[in-house]
Amino acid sequence: MIVFLPFLLVALMLHNEKLNFLVVKDPAYQDDGPYVLYKKDQVLAYYIMNSNGEKSVQTDKIVLTSKEKLPLHVGTGIQYQTFPVQLKAQLQNEKSEYEDVSKLFAVSDIEGDFISFRKLLETGGVIDENFNWTFGNGHLVLTGDFLDRGQQVTEVLWLIYSLEEKAKAAGGYVHYILGNHEIMNLSGDIRYVSQKYLDNARLMQKGYERVFDKNHELGRWLNTKNIVEKIGKRLFLHGGISDEVNELNTTISDINQLVRPYYSNSMDERTNQNVKTILSTKVGPFWYRGYYMGTQRATQKQINKTLSKFDVTDIITGHTVVAAEITVHYDGKVIDLDTHDYNGHIEALLIEDEKYYRINLIGEKILLFE
Repeated sequence: MIVFLPFLLVALMLHNEKLNFLVVKDPAYQDDGPYVLYKKDQVLAYYIMNSNGEKSVQTDKIVLTSKEKLPLHVGTGIQYQTFPVQLKAQLQNEKSEYEDVSKLFAVSDIEGDFISFRKLLETGGVIDENFNWTFGNGHLVLTGDFLDRGQQVTEVLWLIYSLEEKAKAAGGYVHYILGNHEIMNLSGDIRYVSQKYLDNARLMQKGYERVFDKNHELGRWLNTKNIVEKIGKRLFLHGGISDEVNELNTTISDINQLVRPYYSNSMDERTNQNVKTILSTKVGPFWYRGYYMGTQRATQKQINKTLSKFDVTDIITGHTVVAAEITVHYDGKVIDLDTHDYNGHIEALLIEDEKYYRINLIGEKILLFE
């Protein structure tokens, strides 16, 4: 349910002989947050409030043992309008492989564009206008880069966070697979973070490099996510599988387990060579662009080797923009989800009863192939 933050209207009645009128001063509204921090036996939630352009920090707190009772409110992009989120009782690492599903909705590279993300999920029947899950036992798959660049990063992350529990309750599931921008933020690389967030971190007297560390709920949560997952016979990841990764003696589960402890480390701290290849090089699963561009383009032989190695029929990625719509490559074996999201062109892939569609913001459902 959408709730509206309570506020007071401060009005001054001015009078002269000809006219009585009200001059209304805008009250404070939630501009960013919450940022949820664990500190000893307490949980603190920081909100950035905006009143006539002046920002301030509001803090709520509760004892750790009662953290699920801490009310969190997340903005929607509309002043004074928020939606509620409840903290999870516990976090656990995601599985790497899942059984096939009859209905699947996949989105990539939202980059802090909450408005478009919300609209796309509504158009695709995944949520309703009140952020309720309406996709039944379907699976929502997010293939990375949901933060940086945009102005509503925390709203995007909390929406995904909250949808996970709602989906499970309906028999569905949300898969949030990490992209290079998630790993960059986790490891303190903030070169693509919007200035808004750097300013807000200073206002909270914290460096933005710490916003996603393991003392913060969103940081802990992101550390439970994978960089590659298999759902039925489909492989989902952000960038792609290079020849170098094909040559590693690793399963999907091996890849995720190998690199998870290093998400928050800098490049210099990733001393294991396989970890470096996967997390820190251009041939890693969330940096690789060889499917779609570059002088060393992937061959059909390379694609077939990946399909065989992981026992899949499709590879579905984001990361690299090829066109303004979802595109299909390598004889239908590779699908690129990334479109010109930052220009308002955003699409999702709907797989329903073995038919592949692309869905756009105005509700068009275009068949890609069967």
